[in-house]
Amino acid sequence: MSFRTGHVGLNVTDLDISKEFYERVFGFTVAGESREDGRHYAFLTQDGTLMLTLWQQSEGRFPGGLPGLHHLSFQVADLEAVRRAEAVIRELGATLHHDGVVPHREGASSGGVFFEDPDGIRLEIFAPDAAGDRPAPTSGAPTCGFF
Repeated sequence: MSFRTGHVGLNVTDLDISKEFYERVFGFTVAGESREDGRHYAFLTQDGTLMLTLWQQSEGRFPGGLPGLHHLSFQVADLEAVRRAEAVIRELGATLHHDGVVPHREGASSGGVFFEDPDGIRLEIFAPDAAGDRPAPTSGAPTCGFF
């Protein structure tokens, strides 16, 4: 058997706010949605491939301190793409950790931005060559593990 991720489903508190966030930051397109009473959801795609499903069926903020999802990571082509995403993240006023682009660990060539969606779900956008000569914010541990 061989596996690869099909898509990720996220519980959100407000479908409209989350849709706008993921459309603006990631460029995802709404391929389908429901506004049926008690069944609000949206399917988000990129180039015709289902990436995320958003389900409006939660309250509060994501409890990062409980067992479950740690973060979602998305790879882009290069530092320029990471910087474009970072600009949108800042424009939206989303929580941005490490104050911008950082390497995955000390001396790594890969790096990216670490941030939260409107419900507190931790996200990462990285590129294999995005670290440059920037210092890692956490020594001795992966940056994506502690934010």
